[in-house]
Amino acid sequence: MKDTKSKIKKIVLRSIAILGATLALLLVFAYGTMYILVNGPSPTARRLFVLSVKETSAGGFLADIYLSEEEIDAILAADGVEEQEEELDLSLIQLPTDKTDDPGTTDVLPSEGDTTEQTTDDSAHEQEPDVDEDVDDGIEIVDIIGSTYNGKMLIIKDPTRVFVGVPDAYGENASGLSVRDMIKKYGAVAGTNAGGFYDPSGKGTGGIPDGIVIYENELLWGSLDGSYNLAGLDGSGILHVGVMTGKQALDRGIKYAASYGPALVINGKYAGAAWGLGGGLNPRTAIGQRADGAILLLVINGRSVESLGATLDDLAEIMLAHGAINASNLDGGSSSIMIMNDEALTSSAYIFGERVVATAILVK
Repeated sequence: MKDTKSKIKKIVLRSIAILGATLALLLVFAYGTMYILVNGPSPTARRLFVLSVKETSAGGFLADIYLSEEEIDAILAADGVEEQEEELDLSLIQLPTDKTDDPGTTDVLPSEGDTTEQTTDDSAHEQEPDVDEDVDDGIEIVDIIGSTYNGKMLIIKDPTRVFVGVPDAYGENASGLSVRDMIKKYGAVAGTNAGGFYDPSGKGTGGIPDGIVIYENELLWGSLDGSYNLAGLDGSGILHVGVMTGKQALDRGIKYAASYGPALVINGKYAGAAWGLGGGLNPRTAIGQRADGAILLLVINGRSVESLGATLDDLAEIMLAHGAINASNLDGGSSSIMIMNDEALTSSAYIFGERVVATAILVK
C-alpha cells in the first residue's frame, strides 16, 4: 500500500514539475519573442507591438516591460489620428425605394464588386454559417481575408433594418449585455458590438458607455454640448460618421448612435492623414455604407495564430474595396464579435467567452 502511495506521489510531483517547466519555457519564449520585436532591427515591428498592446485594456503593461515611458509616448504621439473636419455629402447615398417587409430565405450570395479574396473552405473558419439553413436574403455574408487577418462582413441591403441596441439601464451599478443577449432582447437576426465603454484593466461590465448613446432619437448617455466621435443612423437609414456634439447629432435627425471612431472613409475617400490612420494588429469592428444605401458590418478576428488582427488602415482599405462612401471604426479587441441566427460568425478574443457591451449594432 505504501509503495502504491509512493508511486502515485512521484507521478503527481513529476507531472507538476513537467507542467512547471513547460510553463517556464513558454514564458521564456514569449518574453524572447517580444524582446526581439521591440529591440530588433525593425522599427515597424516595434511600433506595431506597442500599438497593439496599448490598444488593450489589460495588456498595455507589456510595452512598459521593454520600453521607457518616453519611448512609448513618442510612438503613441506619432500614431495620433486627426479628427476629420470634412462635411459629409449625404447626396452621395441613394437609398433603395423597394424595401421588402418579408425577405424570405435563400442561399448566401457573394458580394457584388467584392475585390477581397473569398473562400469556401470551411477549415479556414471554425464557425461557418450553414447556407442550407434559413438565411435572410436581405443580408449577404462575405469572407474577408488579408495578410494578417481574417473575418466576416455582413452586407445589409435595407439600411432601415439596422439600429443600435442598448441594455435596460446605464450607470455604476448597471451592466451591459452580450451581443447575443442584445439580439435576443430585440428579436433581431444579427448583430455586432458597437461603442466603447469604461473598462478598467479589462474588467468593465458595459454599464458605463464611453461617449454618446442615442436610442430612438433620445440622448441616453453623453451631453448636448460634448463633442464625440460617433457612428449614427438617421431615421432614413443614412449613416453619419465623424465628430459632432450631442446637439448636432440630434439636430441632424440621428436616431441611433454609439461612440468610438475614428472615421475610416468620408465621402468615398480615405479619411486618414498622410501618415495613415495607424493602430496595431487587433480584433476590429467597423460599420460603413455604400452608395446604394447598403450597410456594411465588418468584424476582424485577432489575437490568434490564424488571425493576428488588422490595423485601422486595413479597415479603411476593406471598406473602400467594398464600395463604402462613409465608414467608421467601432470598439474592437475582446469586444469584437459578429452573430447571426444565434451562430457566432467570428471568434471572440475574450478568454471567458463573449463580453458584455454597452451598445450593439443590430439587424431587424
